[in-house]
Amino acid sequence: MSGQRGRFATTIIAVSLLVGGGLIAPLPGIVAPAFADETQEVQQLVDRARIAFEGFLADPMMGANLRSVVMRAKAVLIYPQVLRGAFIFGGSGGTGALVARDEKTNTWGGPAFYTIGQFSFGFQAGADAAEVVLVALTERGLSAFLSTSSKLGADAAVTAGPIGGGAEAATANLSVDILSFSRTKGLYAGVSVNGAVVAVRGSLNQAYYNKDVSPSAILISRDVSNPRAAGLIEAVAKAASGK
Repeated sequence: MSGQRGRFATTIIAVSLLVGGGLIAPLPGIVAPAFADETQEVQQLVDRARIAFEGFLADPMMGANLRSVVMRAKAVLIYPQVLRGAFIFGGSGGTGALVARDEKTNTWGGPAFYTIGQFSFGFQAGADAAEVVLVALTERGLSAFLSTSSKLGADAAVTAGPIGGGAEAATANLSVDILSFSRTKGLYAGVSVNGAVVAVRGSLNQAYYNKDVSPSAILISRDVSNPRAAGLIEAVAKAASGK
């Protein structure tokens, strides 16, 4: 019995380290440990999201298609790192930055911050980490992002974005709500996000804007802004203009 209790305690410690270390993003109902300096963490996330997005655009297999899709996007959610943790149960997660277009002014704003998590996440290439970009093409897709928590495939139809081929041909007949693009170590990862839960990470929104603020206030009414997000917003705006 004492041996079993010891093994159980070791398991609990290991799982705590896995979640606390960021290997699995907190799912709704699971409270993650507070970070010592969330303001610094969230700015690093914004910078990494910009770098990841520019890496997708420079990728010869998906850059042209992603740019073509972003040109008619309502919002873009960028996860610079989604990790798979297979300790005890298969799971995965990451934290990303969402920017959205104001269609009246054709300007981009944000970001707001979101986790993504799913048990038995579909890493088709066997990778342990991937970069993921989710592009909302419809109002339903945007609404799913703006909600406190949504399940991809249930609250909004999601499918993998086109890889290779001519950009116009590959994106001509797309009618889904959200398209996903993924890479690992600079290569196509084929990560399936169907069934993944996307949830607002309110603590990071609060840290970045110094107040408790909703995604709608950040992205739609634009009650707040942060000049340090300029690099990320400019990168997405440039792609949306076809450059």
